[in-house]
Amino acid sequence: MDSRLCVVLVEPAGPLNVGSVARLCANYAVPELRLVSPRCDPLGDEARRMAVHGVALLEQARHFPTLAAAIADCRRVVAASGRDGGAVDPLPPEEALAWLRSPLEGPAAVALVFGREDRGLDSQELGQAGQLLRIPTPPGYGSLNLSHAVAVCLAAAQRATAAPWTARPAAATGPLPPRQAQDDLLADAEALLLEVGFLHPHTARARMAGLREVLRRAEVGTGELALLRGMVHQLRWACRRGSDGGSG
Repeated sequence: MDSRLCVVLVEPAGPLNVGSVARLCANYAVPELRLVSPRCDPLGDEARRMAVHGVALLEQARHFPTLAAAIADCRRVVAASGRDGGAVDPLPPEEALAWLRSPLEGPAAVALVFGREDRGLDSQELGQAGQLLRIPTPPGYGSLNLSHAVAVCLAAAQRATAAPWTARPAAATGPLPPRQAQDDLLADAEALLLEVGFLHPHTARARMAGLREVLRRAEVGTGELALLRGMVHQLRWACRRGSDGGSG
């Protein structure tokens, strides 16, 4: 299945940047702009002035309270990051975008995520991406203006072809699920692991972030996800039955 690219801006603070990104989306035929808790008026005069022929995209932009909500229907997510280290090594724009737009079964939507102008994306938000992207710059001053970073990435997306990046097994059980399905599984797993004492409230977030990373990188199919969720439900049933003194 072909991809439908969505540009996601997390808490943008500059209306000029938001308007410029809407114009870039129009330039590169990106069908959807998504905004996570914008810290400016994205429909004000400044944003509209910069959007030019992208005003319609600006007006139709969908707003979300969190990044997780903004990418819940997406099959793949790439986040732009300037950070070093972490579990996933950032890729150059064309490689990351070829991966993002590779044709796969599953939801059509794929997301290209950009962080706040002043501090980018936090670790939890970066952990929601399947791949990280870094724009190469000379050493010394690698920080780019938000709209300039979007321009570089969308130009790279246009150049990127649907490369055979998806080394999924031939026997993969079903298309890729939307992100919301993975989040539901993780919520069920976290509740079970807290219940049986494997997790503790003060460490649960960090340990679940590691499990989330495993699922993101493995790209389990819908059948595999259903298997995992069934296991979690059965284990919860068995634990509760045992604690109630039930017998076979």
